[in-house]
Amino acid sequence: MENSRSKTTDPGKDIRSSLPPLVILAGPTAVGKTKLSIALAEAIKGEIVSADSCQVYRHMDIGSAKITRQEMQGIPHHMIDILDPWEPFNVVVFQQKCKECLTGIYERNRIPIVAGGTGFYIQALLRDIDFTENQEETAYRQELECLAREKGAGYLHDLLRQVDPAAAEAIHANNIRRTIRALEYFHLTGEQISRHNEQEWEKESAYHSCYFVLTDLRERLYDRIDSRVDQMLAQGLVEEVEKLREWGCHRGMVSMQALGYKEILAYLDGELSYEAAVETIKRDTRHFAKRQLTWFRRERDVIWVDRNTFQDDEDRILSYMLGVLAAKGITDTRCKDFAQKKSIKISQNIRGGIT
Repeated sequence: MENSRSKTTDPGKDIRSSLPPLVILAGPTAVGKTKLSIALAEAIKGEIVSADSCQVYRHMDIGSAKITRQEMQGIPHHMIDILDPWEPFNVVVFQQKCKECLTGIYERNRIPIVAGGTGFYIQALLRDIDFTENQEETAYRQELECLAREKGAGYLHDLLRQVDPAAAEAIHANNIRRTIRALEYFHLTGEQISRHNEQEWEKESAYHSCYFVLTDLRERLYDRIDSRVDQMLAQGLVEEVEKLREWGCHRGMVSMQALGYKEILAYLDGELSYEAAVETIKRDTRHFAKRQLTWFRRERDVIWVDRNTFQDDEDRILSYMLGVLAAKGITDTRCKDFAQKKSIKISQNIRGGIT
């Protein structure tokens, strides 16, 4: 006699499957996200949403390693060249504009692939974190900005350490913008922003998501970073920054805080030699890559994709990712079949990365 009792189901899976799909391909700078994201988009009929805080700016092509039209291979890309360098950009703007992009992608029955290395922005989108509840107080912000100019970034960072040690630990001393925001948040609410962020981090994903982080051996990644910087200089990074400077761009702008741009501005202003500027870009980019990986290690539900594990074989990496997406129900079974043909086993998430 057939058992009339219904099979046990996972209610959490039903909830997740009712959410809109979202694929994330993150990782440190220069790890090879761009090429892989194109192949992934072709395989799953996706569109790419950039999670890069520099590529949003027009006229900043070389220093941001911005993808070219030819490299896009016909795949729609979003959140690239949407602002001028003198316009402000922050996580709230990112969220708003990303959601507009996602609406259109879903209407076209496509799957969005958020690709980039700005983990804070990715987290904000993934968990739909609300940053608008407490607006900035202009007078206090201006006071902090004056303190930064007069006494330096270190002084401001020491103030933050006094009221929110955890935030000071997480925010680099030279990141004046985030330091000010943390102090401002404490001033307005009496709550530490680190505590607020911890509560927001506990939120579940607002999407039926799959969060890949691409990584590689540290020495290979650092070699690629150095080679990329050399290539940017050969392509005309100094000339690009000179033009932006002629248009009135300066280091006080959010856009000009980007790696490569602030150092070349310092060179053009006579504060650094050319050799020192180049070495600083390479060194700080390596440090930045390490901080990116530290951020991703703190994230939940991350699927680490180590290039070295796949012998740096792009086809094998893609096959593995397609299999994972099919197993999660984000794409159809054809992706899983494709992965099986490549004999790639869909394994459990393994936390990893560069130390």
